[in-house]
Amino acid sequence: MAPRRSSKEEPQVLEMPPQKMAVVRAKGAPDKVFPEVMPALYGSVYTLKFDRKKQGLPDFKVTGLRARYPDAHLVPKDQWTHIMGLPVPQDTTSLPQKVPAVEVKIETWDYGTVAQILHLGPYDQEYPTVERLRQFIEASGYEIGSVHEEEYLSRPDVKVPKTIIRYPVKKR
Repeated sequence: MAPRRSSKEEPQVLEMPPQKMAVVRAKGAPDKVFPEVMPALYGSVYTLKFDRKKQGLPDFKVTGLRARYPDAHLVPKDQWTHIMGLPVPQDTTSLPQKVPAVEVKIETWDYGTVAQILHLGPYDQEYPTVERLRQFIEASGYEIGSVHEEEYLSRPDVKVPKTIIRYPVKKR
């Protein structure tokens, strides 16, 4: 008997509000880009968190990294564009810069209606999960409205990585 899937492993359509994000942009293969920019992104967000605490402002949880890949389906992996972000409080107006060579900016990521699915397993084995989500989107009367996004719910070195794969969608 096949193991029962959790509801997150089934494709779903839901509404997501806009989210203020601390964001870095880079170009290249993920294994080269991530070690270069992650210290800047996480350094800025954790410094913001601790600065807010010192000022008596509300605390916030640093959640999973989100990454958008606008051209991953168009160019070789060593030429990918990475737009990586971490949610920050809506009242954030500036970010401390911890790595001078990598600028961390504030952006608002708009969502609205999205389709998403939970992928369990290595990143290089996401294709069948992405295809399942794409088929679900089409069968549900939607079309992809924007770029591929991933939200990493676990560290990359865990036995079974957990990744939400997400697309903003619109009715056809």
